[in-house]
Amino acid sequence: MPPELATPRLGPRVEVREAAPLVPLPDAGRPAVAGHGGWRGWYLLWPVAAYVAVRGLTLAAIAVTNAFVRHDHVYTELYRWDSVWFVRAATHGYPSQLQVHHGHVAANTIAFFPVFPLLIRGLADVTSIPPAATAIAISGITGLTSVLAVGMLARHFAGSEKATRAALLFVVFPGTFAFDMAYSEGVVITLVALGLLALLRRQWWLAGVLGLVATATSPVALAFVVSCAWCSGRAILRDRTWRSLAAPLLAPVGFVAYMLYLWAHTGHLTAWRLTELGGWKSYPSVAYPVHILTTFLFDPVRPTLTGQILFAGTVVTVVAAVVAVKERQPAPVLIYGLLTAALVAVSAPVGLRPRMIMVAFPLIIAVGTRLRGRAYALVLVASACGLTAMTLLEMFSTSVFP
Repeated sequence: MPPELATPRLGPRVEVREAAPLVPLPDAGRPAVAGHGGWRGWYLLWPVAAYVAVRGLTLAAIAVTNAFVRHDHVYTELYRWDSVWFVRAATHGYPSQLQVHHGHVAANTIAFFPVFPLLIRGLADVTSIPPAATAIAISGITGLTSVLAVGMLARHFAGSEKATRAALLFVVFPGTFAFDMAYSEGVVITLVALGLLALLRRQWWLAGVLGLVATATSPVALAFVVSCAWCSGRAILRDRTWRSLAAPLLAPVGFVAYMLYLWAHTGHLTAWRLTELGGWKSYPSVAYPVHILTTFLFDPVRPTLTGQILFAGTVVTVVAAVVAVKERQPAPVLIYGLLTAALVAVSAPVGLRPRMIMVAFPLIIAVGTRLRGRAYALVLVASACGLTAMTLLEMFSTSVFP
């Protein structure tokens, strides 16, 4: 026993101080960032409460308006635009032949990837709830799960306090009006956010499976495959972790499987692209974002309301992308956010409208984690005002498609 700790036989009593407890090492699966301790599971309380409040207020406003002004059912406003096509895919499936009108493939359900329609059909069969109502319910529920997933992802690398701000900003982002309608954004955002979290935790098989389902939900999720390839490449170069290949190999399988199914079902390998081009006049164009910017800058009055929204969305996206780079987000998160924004930007005539910017959610996370205090409050209020405006436009007007 060391002499300083031994009890002396003679002389005054020596006070022996208790050694300070050892500080535990941070969990290997979670970075040691500030803000984890005091918040625990409460860090998403306000974002979840805000989400429920926003959805409740929206539904109440639509119900009152339809009941006393339009004398119509609440579903009338919620079940429109692409919602109709998703439900049609759930109830009638996909055509075995491509119908051609005036030399172009007519609009049909092939443009809508199968995971969301399958969820609608499955839940409607189990609950006997009408497919349209089922689709709207799934969209609302997966909107909530996307808030949780985005918050969990942000907390992993930024801490609880910043995760709260990021998730709350995501809740009131103008594109979240889509969670009131029958859209698949809630499903794909939930899957990709959890997939990115799995990549950061080196859970390769989980990331791959989540990516597989995501790419069968929306083609935008193909950006996640690049994040998987980046993480796998680094893991192999650094640690010879060959099992990391499970993520990039599995993630694109959902997209590939749907393309092969359409080939076997219709006889056309490019059935999806033909439908997008003929039915929705949708095509990739690097010049499209340049056209949006120059048209507005040379004559701000000339563009339609859609053009003005696309201009604002392009500016917001560029600013958010710069913030994301300055925030030094983890590479797979940043790659997904920037690549998704780029893919949407060159997709004419969709472009960087709020619903599509929302899918590039790491950019929203970056703004939420970067700003604080008055600056954050101003952005939060401005975003909430934008959400209100977009909700009114999409629910009570046909001048802007989502």
